[in-house]
Amino acid sequence: MDLKEILTASMVLFAVIDIVGSIPIIISLREKAGHIQSEKASLVAALIMIAFLFLGEKILSIIGIDVNSFAVAGSFIIFFLALEMILGITLFNEDAPEVASIVPLAFPIIAGAGTMTSLLSLRAEYDLVNIIAAIVINTLIVYIILKSSSRLEKILGKQGINIIRKVFGIVLLAIAVKLFATNVGKIVG
Repeated sequence: MDLKEILTASMVLFAVIDIVGSIPIIISLREKAGHIQSEKASLVAALIMIAFLFLGEKILSIIGIDVNSFAVAGSFIIFFLALEMILGITLFNEDAPEVASIVPLAFPIIAGAGTMTSLLSLRAEYDLVNIIAAIVINTLIVYIILKSSSRLEKILGKQGINIIRKVFGIVLLAIAVKLFATNVGKIVG
């Protein structure tokens, strides 16, 4: 275990997961679904990240999908989430509230295409044990933020949440466009 590698990988994952920026989405999902199962969402996201770390490229190649196509698909989901935030519309209808903890929260918001692509990049540079430690650290941060989402909502108030939702909706839209633009050229070209 290398502390420097763990810290660097943790910072990369923290930036890509952007759980702080996802607070408005989390609050919105909680309002739609009634509640969010923080433990379930965190655990499923961690399992998805660890599984993808070990099996990602193999799984994608078996089903004939390259990482770039996977990232483009993820960019569409992020794009639609951003539209919901910016326009105040509902595109994702949740019939079963418990599902919101898995889709779209655990995947693709927490463990999305950007996270998966970053994990494959980190694997090329760092030891697996250090990346797994970084995943665990980020899972704990995600869990704490998910658990405190109702408290954060009270602190920010409705106006604060609406402002943050619009601002981060635009940021999320930009991330979706960048993810799409970066990867679609590699598919077509």
